[in-house]
Amino acid sequence: MLSLPSKLRTILASFAPLTFFALFAAAATVSAQPRDDVIHEMQQAFRAGNKARLAQLLPAARGHALEPWAAYWELRSRLDTASMQEIQEFFSRYAGSYQEDRLRNDYLQMLGARRDWTTFAQEHPRYRMNDDREVRCYALLVQYLKEPSAAPAIADEVRKLWLAQREGDDGCATAASRMIGDNAAGRHRLTQADAWRKARQSVEINRPRPAAAAIEIVAPEALPQLAELNANPAKFLASRAFAASRVRREMTGLALIKMATTELESAATQLENKWGVQMSPEERDWIWGVIGRLAAQKLQPDAYSYFAKIGRDSHLSDELLGWKVRAALRAGRTPNWAGVLQAVNSMTDEGKADPTWAYWKARALLAGTPGENQRAEAQKLLESIASPRGFYEMLALEELGQKVVVPIRPGPLTDTEKEAARLNPGLNRALYAIAIGLRAEGVREWNYTTNLHKPGGMTDRELLAAAQFACDKQVWDRCINTSERTRGEFEAAQRYPMPFREQVVQRSREIGLDPAYVYGLIRQESRFIMDARSHVGASGLMQVMPATARWTAKRIGMNDFRIEQLNERDVNIAIGTGYLKTVLDDFAGSMPMAAAAYNAGPGRPRNWRNGPVMEAAAWAENIPFNETRDYVKKVLANTTLYAAILTGQPQSLKARLGTIGPRETSLPEPNKEIP
Repeated sequence: MLSLPSKLRTILASFAPLTFFALFAAAATVSAQPRDDVIHEMQQAFRAGNKARLAQLLPAARGHALEPWAAYWELRSRLDTASMQEIQEFFSRYAGSYQEDRLRNDYLQMLGARRDWTTFAQEHPRYRMNDDREVRCYALLVQYLKEPSAAPAIADEVRKLWLAQREGDDGCATAASRMIGDNAAGRHRLTQADAWRKARQSVEINRPRPAAAAIEIVAPEALPQLAELNANPAKFLASRAFAASRVRREMTGLALIKMATTELESAATQLENKWGVQMSPEERDWIWGVIGRLAAQKLQPDAYSYFAKIGRDSHLSDELLGWKVRAALRAGRTPNWAGVLQAVNSMTDEGKADPTWAYWKARALLAGTPGENQRAEAQKLLESIASPRGFYEMLALEELGQKVVVPIRPGPLTDTEKEAARLNPGLNRALYAIAIGLRAEGVREWNYTTNLHKPGGMTDRELLAAAQFACDKQVWDRCINTSERTRGEFEAAQRYPMPFREQVVQRSREIGLDPAYVYGLIRQESRFIMDARSHVGASGLMQVMPATARWTAKRIGMNDFRIEQLNERDVNIAIGTGYLKTVLDDFAGSMPMAAAAYNAGPGRPRNWRNGPVMEAAAWAENIPFNETRDYVKKVLANTTLYAAILTGQPQSLKARLGTIGPRETSLPEPNKEIP
């Protein structure tokens, strides 16, 4: 039996009043259920694919609070050979649970792969979560086969789902293949051009399998050429003189895209001097967009010049247009506002609605000497996103002349609302799983219960009650993430909790850090999970890497530090804040650059700062790494809201951002020893 710490015993004991699961309630009065070790062993057997061990252990898990998980693991491991009766009995026994819907998701995937459309059509209406892209594509194909007249609307959704995938799957590829193959009469808008666009996108991000799947739909005879151009695009291009047919042009374009990922200037030269004139305007514009994106990601000063060669921005995807905006923001001493405006105006409606591009379009409209219509349009855009909910939303507030303040609290939860959350079976199973160390399973069930169990998810009041349930159990990541999903209400105490306030504030002030900045970083790093561990090995509240911890410990005088101490609260806070202070000082107090250094190491932001002096919002938007770009913006937005909470005063995100440019020669040389 597992040995559990006192905090876990307290969490488990707090479930004692529950009535939905009698054994769960009884077991909650002791340290843990006697068969928690069975559940752990079954989880490990499932991950190892040990079907025999799962079958052997399942009887011992009957009646346990997490029995639905145990039964799911056992049946899922042999779903391909299970009888229809076994599957239906599972659905009946665990009706309404996450595990029922999870297995139905897996079952529908299997039915789609088997092309059993009749059974699929019978089961799909009972599927609740509806968040699996592959299952959705299968469902759209079944609908298309049944209702050919609905083809145009179905084609639009299949295209969107298919093009959004980075990795290929059978569902969307099968739906796209069938509809493209049936479209000889032009009955809908899913065409061979979409397949070539999918191939381009896949080659651009080095995903040869979905690229091959797309090419197989429209030109299976060209698949050997795909392998050839992937192996050596320069050799492929050198062996060809003309690209007369559509297939030849597209394969040439794929070779240029592949070449651009490693030999950017060579690809641009070949497109400019040889291949561009042989291509259609759409094909040529797309490749210039790819080259421009790659140049922008390298922060090349001439990145925008490649985008300037594009004839029609509407030929590009929203992803490529976003990089055109970034290149325009970095185009010189002042941004190329006309380029920003042109790119955003060419995005889809969904792209235009993104707060990032709505904000920059508003800024472009206000640049120079705007007319009355431009000012009115900018005002409308800013008002549509202005709020304390995120980075650009806060910046929009400031453009409208307002500061960031803590929103008015929602009305207090009623006893009935709190009781509904406290007695919710899915929420309780999730918290129990998290409490005994099955965090991944617990998080999935929690998210399903709050967001997917019923159409549209929980209401705002239900979300607030569920978030408070998690807050009360100190499961801070579910507290924060659940409260963040409210659409009209804003409960700052849930979204921006301050566990360990005395320790964080005292340590921050001792070493000259803004406590709001430290809280902003911890919230983004670990969501206050004490034993959080990243895929790269960072640990604890402030997600410190072992090598960084050793270096920082020596620097701050913790000579007896041992790596196993890194998950201890006070040790992690001391080392994390010590490192943050070091990089903040090294970047002369720039919070955006220090946050970038904390996430990606100090060497990268030292390089990223070279170029024109620019406002830090534009600099942050041009960070080449998606993760670090998102991280910096969220840490600074978090910091601003935490400062409003801690001080009770209106705050400015812009003041924390400042401007960023090359290091001033009067400043000390960077500390190259910082890991």
